[in-house]
Amino acid sequence: MAIKARVLFLCTENSCRTQIAESFLRELTGDELEIVSAGSKAGRLDPDAVAVMREAGIDISHARTKSVNPYLRERFHYVITLCDRRKERSCPIFPGAIWRQTWHIENPADREGTGMSHRTAVRHARDTIRRHVDEFVDKHHHPHSGKGKSTWT
Repeated sequence: MAIKARVLFLCTENSCRTQIAESFLRELTGDELEIVSAGSKAGRLDPDAVAVMREAGIDISHARTKSVNPYLRERFHYVITLCDRRKERSCPIFPGAIWRQTWHIENPADREGTGMSHRTAVRHARDTIRRHVDEFVDKHHHPHSGKGKSTWT
């Protein structure tokens, strides 16, 4: 039995951006990957994230937020941070990944006071994350490599 590639999405509270990324990647890859998301601290699932993902046809209402702490001693093939490190001081750093990337996705909560509603900001983050997830799959997924099996590089 082949070992599944493991993906960890990280951000501050695991309440919105990482939940969206995790659900999009799972929707695209099914059970090919082991996918988890976590935050430097566990927050509360953002109801607007649930609503905008429902608009995209994906139900994340069952998702729970998780702290990164239980995963610190685990190995992941891919660790993807969704924080805007220029603005978020508590964005976690995760050592030991084979492949690391930061997707600078602005925290929708930071857009308050700009005239944009929170739901609109979450919708914007959702659409940006979807593009990143699609690019990630296009770059790293190799369907039918070798003996007809998909591989991840």
